[in-house]
Amino acid sequence: MSDLSQQEWASQLENDSNAVIIDVRTEEEIREGYIPNAIHLDIYKGQEFIDAIEKLDTDKSYYLYCRSGARSGQACSIMNQLGFEKTYNLMGGFSNWTGPSTQ
Repeated sequence: MSDLSQQEWASQLENDSNAVIIDVRTEEEIREGYIPNAIHLDIYKGQEFIDAIEKLDTDKSYYLYCRSGARSGQACSIMNQLGFEKTYNLMGGFSNWTGPSTQ
């Protein structure tokens, strides 16, 4: 897992042809806006979250975010334990996001 600043995360994401964005926030939080093309996997869903993660391709690069960066950091750690080698956490989370979003 790597913790990346907003700029590092966006730049690396843009240049990564294997990139997948995962939003680990709740449905309520997503209504406030989200990053386009993100897959929504609410970390608070527990086993349902783990089951969904286990279906993902371990060869891809995963860029995770939440509101502040804490839950997405946890999600990166879980993914690493499940065999994912390329997970990137958005430090500061979506609340500080300055890139494109959909409301």
